Amino acid sequence: MDRSVGNFIIRETGIDGVRIIDMKKHGDQRGFFMETYRHDLFTAAGLSCDFVQDNHSCSGKGVLRGLHYQKMHPQTKLVRVIRGEVFDVAVDLRKGSPTFGKSVCVCLSGENNRQLYIPRGFAHGFMVMSDSAEVVYKCDDYYHPEDEGGIAWNDPALAIRWPDNCPILSERDRHHPALQDCGFAYDRMVGR
Repeated sequence: MDRSVGNFIIRETGIDGVRIIDMKKHGDQRGFFMETYRHDLFTAAGLSCDFVQDNHSCSGKGVLRGLHYQKMHPQTKLVRVIRGEVFDVAVDLRKGSPTFGKSVCVCLSGENNRQLYIPRGFAHGFMVMSDSAEVVYKCDDYYHPEDEGGIAWNDPALAIRWPDNCPILSERDRHHPALQDCGFAYDRMVGR
């Protein structure tokens, strides 16, 4: 079910809590303007959290970052692309969830004015589909490098249809275990 709130159209996905958010862009010969986040409107739509950190990454074509999560400091994320295009993925890691191990996959680009809202309790990753892409995202908890975990991007149990089967990976991302071998799941309620 789609819901319009101010300059945002919030779309349900097949997984509880994960939302696709389309932003209305206002433009003319001078350029454009668009709201990308408004606390009051997000709260009215049931997407309430206090973001404390913004991240910005730039990657080349074929780079896959993920699938990452933080164990003791789970993060809600609001992800968008300001240049280029990525295949963005959120995997449900909430113990007891009817969609545990399932994913939401969406293309985000600098052209489609779309964001992915990922609540706590998910692993996240993306693959760059354009020559390069810049991804920006808000988080509601700080990054703690010692707390990070990961799941193999190509775990067959996840059944994610990545756009390319030969991605460019970091050394760390090459060695993440399959979901069943990582020995981790969030308690069903991971909110504060």
